Amino acid sequence: MVKLDARGLSCPQPVLMTKKGLKLNPEGIEVLVDNNTACMNVKKFMTHAGYKVSISESEDEFTLTASK
Repeated sequence: MVKLDARGLSCPQPVLMTKKGLKLNPEGIEVLVDNNTACMNVKKFMTHAGYKVSISESEDEFTLTASK
């Protein structure tokens, strides 16, 4: 699984990075973000694109995993 590090980026950059990642790896990706807004926006995008999304939170970081 491909892992993308979008920490430190403000929206819409994490969403655009996720879009590119899913285009290159349509089977699924893992995205790391460091704020709640980016987490919710990336989750919304992944869900809208037809992926199942799981989120794990550790301290102030979120890991979103998209899979078909």
